[in-house]
Amino acid sequence: MNNCVNILRQYLDVTDAQAARLSVICDRLQEMNGVLNLTALKTDEDIAMLHLYDSLTLMQTNLFDGGKSVIDIGCGGGFPTLPLAACCDVRMTANDSTAKKLKFVSDTALQAGITLDTLCGRAEELAVKEYRQKYDIAVSRGVARLNILVEWCMPFVKQGGYFVALKGRGGREEAEEAKNGIKILGGEIADIITCPIPLTDHEHALIVIHKTCETPAIYPRQNSKITKKPL
Repeated sequence: MNNCVNILRQYLDVTDAQAARLSVICDRLQEMNGVLNLTALKTDEDIAMLHLYDSLTLMQTNLFDGGKSVIDIGCGGGFPTLPLAACCDVRMTANDSTAKKLKFVSDTALQAGITLDTLCGRAEELAVKEYRQKYDIAVSRGVARLNILVEWCMPFVKQGGYFVALKGRGGREEAEEAKNGIKILGGEIADIITCPIPLTDHEHALIVIHKTCETPAIYPRQNSKITKKPL
């Protein structure tokens, strides 16, 4: 068992089967990081808490079960994609614009016995037609400020579904800043869950956004407009 998982199990209850899958994920991350620059985190403790535990705080929402379709926008090296797929009953899709990172995610999932899909491309382009309002839940971790992120992510979500943003200590401030854009895109903030991260001084937040109506067809806009003039 990878030591990162041994550390995690002191603070989070995971089954032996889940731990085995997480162990493969950590082995692969540590093996390939020097080649692909997947994470700046080096110690077992940091990987356990700031990748595994942080990703799995999503389970506190009680949304990730029943085989729901979930897309992770800007998944990078596979967080929260891989831990979430390892521990929850979901149909996972990993999205990123970098093919090399998605190959790492796909190969790691295969070795860990995890079933997931990958989708390479820019979110604001993919959500225009084929993947628009296709998923029960979208998630994203550390990709951009929330007022930008909502326009990338909410068009992927079905009416009645959820977008959950994993944010740092400033999550509540970002949620307030993004309120207008969330409303325009068809959503409302359902909950903000504070998540202290053990063994660190980090306090993260899950911004849970319920999509109450369809996103207007004019969104998402071109990326230059999204980033220069957030809603």
